[in-house]
Amino acid sequence: MAIDGDTAEIVIWNADGSRAEMSGNGTRIAARWLAEQTGLDSVRIRVGPREVAARLLPGGLVEQELGAVEVGPPELVDGIEVVPVSVGNPHAVVLGEPGQIGRLGPLLETHPRFPDRTNVQVARVDAPGEVTARVWERGVGETASSGTSAVAIAAATHGEGTVVVHFPGGDLTVRLADGRATLIGPVERVA
Repeated sequence: MAIDGDTAEIVIWNADGSRAEMSGNGTRIAARWLAEQTGLDSVRIRVGPREVAARLLPGGLVEQELGAVEVGPPELVDGIEVVPVSVGNPHAVVLGEPGQIGRLGPLLETHPRFPDRTNVQVARVDAPGEVTARVWERGVGETASSGTSAVAIAAATHGEGTVVVHFPGGDLTVRLADGRATLIGPVERVA
């Protein structure tokens, strides 16, 4: 990690040794750490070509401006309808029962349609502004929560507005406006 005042540059490695272009949860953790080190309430985290502006909120929450979100048209991949989304990293959002992630995640992550592999989300819209989902992260497998996945899910299912995404690991809030995303979530020290 390289630090310069209110800005830090980070590199994120997946469990399989591959390098991640972006991580909503990773940048949120780094932002909270940098804010604690500097005593500032607002910091910036660079990861790859993206710079994430983050602000500490009451209750241990961090609000992040993640930047542009690009949603492609739905397409069929081996008979499965996916919505491709980019949040600085690739996502394939499937509308369905989240319990299908164990089957669909590995199948889509390495499918030839995604030559650099992709993150996979299976999401169920529960109500306007509320979605339940599970995630298969590229190079990692199933994870309990994912910040960029929350953004991809919200963009694929709602397009604009505020969406709460329920993951097994906890809830994340996404605000979408004008093709840009803000992510709000907790950070807790565990050790």
